[in-house]
Amino acid sequence: MGTVFISDLHLEAGRPDTIERFQALIHGPGLKADAVYILGDLFEAWIGDDDTDPAMKPVVEALAALARANVPCRIMHGNHDFLLGRRFECATGATLLGDYEIVDLYGERVLLTHGDLLCTDDTRYMELRKMLRDPAWQRDFLGKPLAERKAIASQIRSVSLSESAAKPALIMDVNDATVEETMRRFGVRRLLHGHTHRPAVHALRIDGEPAERIVLGAWHEHGYVLHWNEEGYRVELI
Repeated sequence: MGTVFISDLHLEAGRPDTIERFQALIHGPGLKADAVYILGDLFEAWIGDDDTDPAMKPVVEALAALARANVPCRIMHGNHDFLLGRRFECATGATLLGDYEIVDLYGERVLLTHGDLLCTDDTRYMELRKMLRDPAWQRDFLGKPLAERKAIASQIRSVSLSESAAKPALIMDVNDATVEETMRRFGVRRLLHGHTHRPAVHALRIDGEPAERIVLGAWHEHGYVLHWNEEGYRVELI
């Protein structure tokens, strides 16, 4: 069946149709896959593993079904759900990954990342990311009551949306030099990421050799799924 890759689902209570598409993917191709990778922003917001939003229960249950079927599920933090933690892992049976992960896909080394670290032209976002990923900031935030965390998260999201609307589109895309430096540093010729919501396959040359950057699409109007097996990869819209 191959390996399944998805990213940027932005699941939330107000989008039950997207949650249903996710469930259909997991309980269909997902249960037959060699592995399932979610490259960040599974959720529109995650303010702590103690948040008991009932709308997210079907998502947790779907991921747990993968674990029961012995299908490995690997999840990266995105810029919306960077507070996914150990309790989430225990509830779902999934494994949280770091910012970068090299996987062997049927004999080929491929570098995975959410994608936001490649957008180095967006200096304001990079500053915000540094603050939000700081362990001290996270400990302080997670120590606050749930209602206060929701209010803070809503405020941060509002400011972020306002700033994004005022930024030139190119600033929020990847920096080509950063992409090349990252691929060179990890010694790969294929990079797979999400975050930008600009699905495409970009042909590159790294040190004179052909390379490729594959960008996953977001789950706004439909689900964007990349299947990868011994014969290569293909995209499915669900």
